[in-house]
Amino acid sequence: MHPRDDLSAPLRGVFSTRSPDRPNPIGVHRVRVVSVDGPLELTVADLEAIDGTPIIDVKPVLDRARER
Repeated sequence: MHPRDDLSAPLRGVFSTRSPDRPNPIGVHRVRVVSVDGPLELTVADLEAIDGTPIIDVKPVLDRARER
């Protein structure tokens, strides 16, 4: 896919973008990072999931209003 439907942008895989159009729907939740313990352990708050559920992707929130 082209990120943000920008045809001038190079093609990328859907899992490397923020596209909500994924072949297998996954939950998307904004959470608060509580702690980072090494490269593989992340503790978050406000996640709507069962305790111990693996997190498969983490992306920062892009706040367009703050970029101006």
